[in-house]
Amino acid sequence: MIRNGRGAAGGAEQPGPGGRRAVRVWCDGCYDMVHYGHSNQLRQARAMGDYLIVGVHTDDDITLTVDGRDTYEEVKQAGRYRECKRTQGVSTTDLVGRMLLVTKAHHSSQEMSSEYREYADSFGKPPHPIPAGDILSSEGCSQCPGGRNPWTGVSQFLQTSQKIIQFASGKEPQPGETVIYVAGAFDLFHIGHVDFLEKVHRLAERPYIIAGLHFDQEVNHYKGKNYPIMNLHERTLSVLACRYVSEVVIGAPYAVTAELLSHFKVDLVCHGKTEIIPDRDGSDPYQEPKRRGIFRQIDSGSNLTTDLIVQRIITNRLEYEARNQKKEAKELAFLEAARQQAAQPLGERDGDF
Repeated sequence: MIRNGRGAAGGAEQPGPGGRRAVRVWCDGCYDMVHYGHSNQLRQARAMGDYLIVGVHTDDDITLTVDGRDTYEEVKQAGRYRECKRTQGVSTTDLVGRMLLVTKAHHSSQEMSSEYREYADSFGKPPHPIPAGDILSSEGCSQCPGGRNPWTGVSQFLQTSQKIIQFASGKEPQPGETVIYVAGAFDLFHIGHVDFLEKVHRLAERPYIIAGLHFDQEVNHYKGKNYPIMNLHERTLSVLACRYVSEVVIGAPYAVTAELLSHFKVDLVCHGKTEIIPDRDGSDPYQEPKRRGIFRQIDSGSNLTTDLIVQRIITNRLEYEARNQKKEAKELAFLEAARQQAAQPLGERDGDF
């Protein structure tokens, strides 16, 4: 077991409020290519108790046991099962589709391309509320022709102020805190980004880190292809979910200007070891903080990059598609079993007397 550093000294568990026994919450999943949907799930789970333990599955999901039973059956029967509300508009399946297809529709006002629509259809229709009176089954609901299930699929992200509030700390810099500014795409927010931000966090005793996220069009200008994979609003939630980040500038200018430094009262500006692409006029985007002597380059110690993740997905496309289809088949089997169980008369159900 790996602790995140917040546990009590010596591994002893802290008591709950008022000295009561701490409520321990277990939450598990595959967490493949962690995104803000996963972060939101863990946030909700943590709010249900005092101590959160997260289990990471092996490469096959465990919706059902080998004998076809619900893996959560025992805890459900014991009345100790709770569900977190799903974050609509994000899934690993959706993100993988963006990486595999050379299209920029996901960060522009364009409609879904025919290629992306074909990909979406091959992995399930976009999730939606199930109509009243419908029972989920292997045939899907009345609005899901083709028998696709509502879990494994792609969906459309819709940003709301409430989503931002759920992730934001709401804290302003306090006297004595060191304001540190970092900027970039932070696309497909991954462990390389976390390692970088952790190193930045260690630069001061009381750091207040502001992350500036570039507009989609700006990222596409210096990254090319179909980057960014995640649009600006999605990247905002991903970065806000990081414990080291206090504030996010949504649509930050590419060049770190004197006005920006003055506005946020910045003490330090940090950048990783990745190449610094010149601004459109050929100038160094960090020339002002360098002139002031407040620029630092930080080595995260990680070799993981967004480009590397994309390359892995492209290389292992067939394996991923096969795994996804297997997962969907298991979920559909579970839905069918639940439908049959619900259709049985009360006295005929297993365990009834």
